[in-house]
Amino acid sequence: MDTTQLFADLRARGIEIDDDSRRLSEYSFDASNYRIRPKAVVFPHTVEEVRSTLRAAQSYKIPVTTRGGGTSMAGNAVGHGLILDLSRRFTEVADIDIDDRSVWVGSGVVLGELRSVVERGTQGALTFAPDPSSLSRATIGGSIGNDACGNHSVAYGRMTQHVQEIEAITIDGAYLRLSPGGITAIDPKDTQSVARAEQLTAELRDLVQANLAALRVELQTIPRQVSGFHLGHLLPEEGFDVAAALAGSEGTIAVVTRALVKLVPRPPATALLCLGYASTIDSARDVMEILASKPTAIEGLDRSIVEIMRHRRGAESVDGLPRGEAFLMVEFSAETVESGREQCMRLLEAVTAQGRVTDAAVVTDSEARAKLWRVREDGAGLSSRRIDGKQTWPGWEDSAVAPERLADYLSELLPLVDKYQYSAFMYGHFGAGCIHMRLDYDLRSRQGRNDFEAFTREAAELVVAHGGSLSGEHGDGRARSELLSVMYSPEMIELFAAFKYAWDPENLLNPGIIVDPDAFTASLALAGTPKPGPTLGEVSVITETATMGLSIQSRTRLPLASPYVGNAHACIGVGRCRATSGGFMCPSYRATKDEKDSTRGRARVLQELTRANKNSLDGWSSPEVRDALDLCLSCKACSSDCPTGVDIAEAKSELIDEHYRGRIRPFTHYSIGWLPRWLPLIGHFSGIANAGARIGLLRRIADWLGVSARRRLPAFQSSRDIRRRLDEASFDSTGEILIFADSFTKAFRPDAIAAAARVLGDTGRTVGCTADACCGLTWISTGQREGARRRLARLIRKFDDGTNRDIVVLEPSCAAAIRDEGPKMVGGEAADRVAARVRSFSVAVDEAIQRGWRPSTTAPSAAVLQTHCHEHAVFGSGAQKRVLDAWGVPLVFESSSCCGVAGNFGFESEHFEMSMQVAEHSIVPALRQAPEGALVLTDGFSCTMQVSQIDPDLSGQHLALALDPARALAETPMEADE
Repeated sequence: MDTTQLFADLRARGIEIDDDSRRLSEYSFDASNYRIRPKAVVFPHTVEEVRSTLRAAQSYKIPVTTRGGGTSMAGNAVGHGLILDLSRRFTEVADIDIDDRSVWVGSGVVLGELRSVVERGTQGALTFAPDPSSLSRATIGGSIGNDACGNHSVAYGRMTQHVQEIEAITIDGAYLRLSPGGITAIDPKDTQSVARAEQLTAELRDLVQANLAALRVELQTIPRQVSGFHLGHLLPEEGFDVAAALAGSEGTIAVVTRALVKLVPRPPATALLCLGYASTIDSARDVMEILASKPTAIEGLDRSIVEIMRHRRGAESVDGLPRGEAFLMVEFSAETVESGREQCMRLLEAVTAQGRVTDAAVVTDSEARAKLWRVREDGAGLSSRRIDGKQTWPGWEDSAVAPERLADYLSELLPLVDKYQYSAFMYGHFGAGCIHMRLDYDLRSRQGRNDFEAFTREAAELVVAHGGSLSGEHGDGRARSELLSVMYSPEMIELFAAFKYAWDPENLLNPGIIVDPDAFTASLALAGTPKPGPTLGEVSVITETATMGLSIQSRTRLPLASPYVGNAHACIGVGRCRATSGGFMCPSYRATKDEKDSTRGRARVLQELTRANKNSLDGWSSPEVRDALDLCLSCKACSSDCPTGVDIAEAKSELIDEHYRGRIRPFTHYSIGWLPRWLPLIGHFSGIANAGARIGLLRRIADWLGVSARRRLPAFQSSRDIRRRLDEASFDSTGEILIFADSFTKAFRPDAIAAAARVLGDTGRTVGCTADACCGLTWISTGQREGARRRLARLIRKFDDGTNRDIVVLEPSCAAAIRDEGPKMVGGEAADRVAARVRSFSVAVDEAIQRGWRPSTTAPSAAVLQTHCHEHAVFGSGAQKRVLDAWGVPLVFESSSCCGVAGNFGFESEHFEMSMQVAEHSIVPALRQAPEGALVLTDGFSCTMQVSQIDPDLSGQHLALALDPARALAETPMEADE
């Protein structure tokens, strides 16, 4: 497949095409079990560029795979030739037609973003209904390709029911409109497209007329019959709806550029009934009774999903569930909350009479409902990794039967799972008879793949025996297309082929899927790869020897053979890092919208290191790896927001550590990376240091060395001022709480230390303080892991004092380092004990509030909240918000992503621009929306610096200073005078 001339032709036309090795690594995977390395990725700007690309590909006989969010679990977004990525630029949403309840939308628009636009544009009157779990990153084009639906399909159906017209381009460049009734050219003067539209219309009508019986008997037999082409929509009684027939074609027919989609009324109110059962099969037997009450959703999940949610998100994340081993979540839409509650109560009475329900909960509070829905939605994503760390995989994750046969199907499917000794995480759209399950296949070994093949063939026979479909919404892709002959007659298989070749006679659009399928055991990504082991590089082993009565610790560095970097292997392509709202991940992707800057893109590049048998030293030297990781802010949000817990910050730190060991490092590694080492010295010469920071020549020199001249630098506090601030409060060395005054708080805002002591003392507990330690955070972020390990080890020895008192760390990133990195980098029971005692300041205050304490200071009328990304990753982002709620702050403008500084990243010359782009995503809008005089809460010092960079007149404040009881005392006389 010689592509040299093709690429030259496309570039000559100004079409953006990328065949860089790093780019190909990013697009070799989707969210499935498959890996296929493409020849290049094309990012078209216009419809004409898509037409030119397709014509050129046809001319050179190069396959084309269209891709949106790349979240396919069936392998229909990877291919051998060109990848056509429409997610970056085909993102226009036209004006909403409120009367017709419809809107034209580009194929690259993300479903969740479309929903937000529609709800804002109609003042909440209308919405877009399809809501798959990938709502935050799946695109319109991809969702049409898979015929996606989601939780509310019992009320709203599949994407098929929401697509009214489609604008698409065939492999030969014809630009067509597909509608109920036929196919027309977009431009009536475009003779090629006019002729192609007429030809296709005639061929499809003839095809349907010659096969009426098969189409009526074999297709559209159950609600979720997604497998194969949806040719039933071409029947005369269906109005020859070519747009609906294209849904579910998985990019094998034409390239969708735009679609007219239907909008639906947004329910005024909803209520949720959650039912507990002794088994999943019991829950399935109640589905038909529940369907009769006409709910908008019936979602099922088993206890395995609940347990993984409890393990990864904490016990409070699932405390709203009733008792049971399996659960159904039934939602009703209504005019009022009360009428929704009544519908729930009537249904509860009816299903309780059946004798299978073990417990139930009726939930109408919006926050409580959202919390329960997160169990279903987040738990499904988290199920990609078992509690013991073993990964689970798709492959048989999307089968469907008629709802009335669901229980019987499960009663045979679950024993089949047991037969192959798999463990299953199961959930699904029970109201539509669709089952999602992830299984812990062994896809690395030959025997494991043989078992995978045997199980899948048996499962296919089983679902067909129950009148079901291989796929209920994810499509056939590479995972199931080979098995369509089990589900359909030879006549229907031939009919599918005739439909495909009418559109794409040379089989260039997404070949290997649906028609002339590849084997579902081909191109498996894990085939032959080693199992993940310890991280790359070397591990330090601590040994103790007794000499002259003294216990002496020594450290030995042992090489590791594993080719894996960090836990990048855990990425399975879910793509939540491509979401543009919700959670903190991934700030650089939100700024660039480039796959290379997503957690997934970075992980895929690192996974390719494994295949190339490169070690970490080679990896960091390679341009593709450095380019992939360059814009990683090391914010660690991926470690918590990614369903599989991929921690790119850790991988980056390890790679840099390996690469620079024994070498001269960049200046910033010694300046910013060693900053806690320099701070005591600078404190003695703070006046000189602060004056030097204002000298242009020195700033330009520093900029050349790597510290941005455009970044506002903090004012260093003098050693005398630091001591004076610490002396303002008296500390009890045996206090019930120990405050750790970290290097940054001491050097830049020591007033927060005394304030924190007063706040914690006001909660009724005695307070101690220590400042003589360092967590090594800046060494970690600059990849100086041995230096970090030594500092963490010293800190742990100091803090492991035999008590259980809380250790409150004022800088949240330092708190996160001790809690998260201590056990990983130092290890041992002492590290675990210390980690368990560590609290960020906001967490400590939140716990005091839960015990009944309330702040004595006057609450501000509004606040802007920027949670530090490390605090979000390790402690969660809810503590500060709960404190503000308890304090009585009526308006909170929350920044829901990284501020953009993230430690050393935002201070580096090469990253200043990206730092400010990241700020524009969240903290800048929050500051703009807030009224003048609002409290700007920035516990993280880097966040404080970013606020001052955005607006020099604004000052971010630590929560300790905002709650300081001394401020309340200062306010009292003023109030009396008034």
